[in-house]
Amino acid sequence: MDRRAFIGRVAGGVLAAPLATRAQTSSMPVIGFLSSVSPAGWSPFVAAFREGLNEAGYVEGKNVAVEFRWAEGQFDRLPALAADLVSRHVAIIVATGGSRSGLAAKAATSTIPIVFGTGGDPVEQGLVPSLGRPGGNATGVSIFTSDLMTKRLELLHELVPTAIEIALVVNPNSPTTESDERKAQQQVRSYGQRIRVLRASTEQEIDAAFATFAQLRPGGLIIAPNPVLNARREQFVALAARYSVPAIYEGRESAAAGGLMSYGPSLADAYRQVGIYTGRILKGAKPADLPVLQPTKFELVINLKTAKALGLTIPQSLLLRADEVIQ
Repeated sequence: MDRRAFIGRVAGGVLAAPLATRAQTSSMPVIGFLSSVSPAGWSPFVAAFREGLNEAGYVEGKNVAVEFRWAEGQFDRLPALAADLVSRHVAIIVATGGSRSGLAAKAATSTIPIVFGTGGDPVEQGLVPSLGRPGGNATGVSIFTSDLMTKRLELLHELVPTAIEIALVVNPNSPTTESDERKAQQQVRSYGQRIRVLRASTEQEIDAAFATFAQLRPGGLIIAPNPVLNARREQFVALAARYSVPAIYEGRESAAAGGLMSYGPSLADAYRQVGIYTGRILKGAKPADLPVLQPTKFELVINLKTAKALGLTIPQSLLLRADEVIQ
């Protein structure tokens, strides 16, 4: 054996050892977690997702790994992030933060299972052909938060019936914005009110939108259901307090953070269900056989401390219907 061949064999053996070790550890399934939002403000839902995984028998770092990809509100990044997860041969893609994450995952692969979490109708969005029989490689949880716009405005009107103008903050980049605006316009018109739409998605845009409150002085505020806006709940709560405007939000997390009132399904429970479905698929279930889950319970949460700071008296009719009252 010549010297060059000997060195080649030795080098090959040295390199093969760590590669073999890596191959052994790679037997742990990897979940690709794709989200349109940023990790800031999303920790309660990631924790709920992990809780669902645990219920299904999987513990991150022990018998499953999770690789996170965050688009930070820049939807045009989603296709590349989804393609990156596919190239890494993840066992499953969890696509959350709205329909665009799920659609990006579907465009990237037709074979890797996908579990999505979305706030709209997944059939209309093109994620699945049917809720009961998803078919294909995708299933998940539909929160239907957009359909609750009318109910939230009804609750806000009950709280401030004499308000002349209501402000609605929407994310202009959301596919449901047009529908949200239309539903809000129809609802407030029936109350004899006006609605002023403020479009914002970034921290700076939200600050600028609220700066107009000094001139508008709206009698109430509603934050449109949207993952990007939801992730900025603390900013919204602080600004609503600064401008002394009664506001209603999408999820309990906003009321717990100091928001006046929230109405909707439990977002944390929805993410827990996403985790459970992920675990079931890792154990061999087929997405095509798992129906899209929908919420069955909707929570009204009222923060009395915030109401007192705003000088508001919550009607007894609302307090009796509240699922949770934060003192």
